[in-house]
Amino acid sequence: MMDDTTERTVTTHVVGEGEGAITYDVHGDLATASVERPALFLFAAPMDATGLEMLAGHFTDRPVVTYDPRGAGRNPLGTADISVEQHASDLHRVIEALEVGAVDAFGTSGGAVNLLGLLAAHPEDVRIAVAHEPPLAAGLPDAEAVRAVVADMKRTYAEQGDGAAMAKFIAFVMLDGPVPDDYLDQPAPDPAMFGMPTADDGTRTNPLLRNMPAIIEYDIDVEALRARGDRLVVAAGVESGDTLAARGARAVASAVGRPVTDFPSHHGGFTEQPGMPGDPAGFAARLREVLG
Repeated sequence: MMDDTTERTVTTHVVGEGEGAITYDVHGDLATASVERPALFLFAAPMDATGLEMLAGHFTDRPVVTYDPRGAGRNPLGTADISVEQHASDLHRVIEALEVGAVDAFGTSGGAVNLLGLLAAHPEDVRIAVAHEPPLAAGLPDAEAVRAVVADMKRTYAEQGDGAAMAKFIAFVMLDGPVPDDYLDQPAPDPAMFGMPTADDGTRTNPLLRNMPAIIEYDIDVEALRARGDRLVVAAGVESGDTLAARGARAVASAVGRPVTDFPSHHGGFTEQPGMPGDPAGFAARLREVLG
């Protein structure tokens, strides 16, 4: 099958209105979707559609859909917390709007958690689901410590704003291994170390922080996921070590009785980021392999 980055037509659509307006893109022609090779829905959270464009470009043999999650990208901004259930409903509305039946779905990071929520609420929407590195606390031996760190991050966001909270987030996701008991006793990281503003600009619309702690605290529907058998692929990057998202993937896989499927590179290995080279071509080849 083709595995290149040939440019093709991309059309943009919106489903819903007001705060529920969700923007999505269709790469290629939906009319070419089939039962054997359905449309492929690629998504993350809070990363918007731009972060999945490189991966989408490797699948020119079928239509591909990308989207901006609620509160991110081209969608309306807001300040309220966003739940996994809201995201799952948004994904369902996009899939319904496509009018092509069940899709293959790849969700990464928070998008992987939202995909697991979609499978519980609307299992008929997805043929094969690939959940890549869902950052979930449930099932981890240090789950309570993880939740405490996230709660502290949320307090910091409410009290000090974006820079201070994002500095804590970056330091946390870089942690390789369980959260030490004294993690919150250490000095808070300096936002300037990560290129973040030190002053509070008063805004509270950061979609990443609006998604926490709901994403990390989500409890999966074990029975619903077990019922999918090998149509659920739980994936982790071979370079991700014992970071939270990779550990979350292993915990989900263990809970539902599935092996962890190795993917090339790290948490963002499907794209290229400054200072963090990925393996988009290798990642796409592996995704193509598991989709069959």
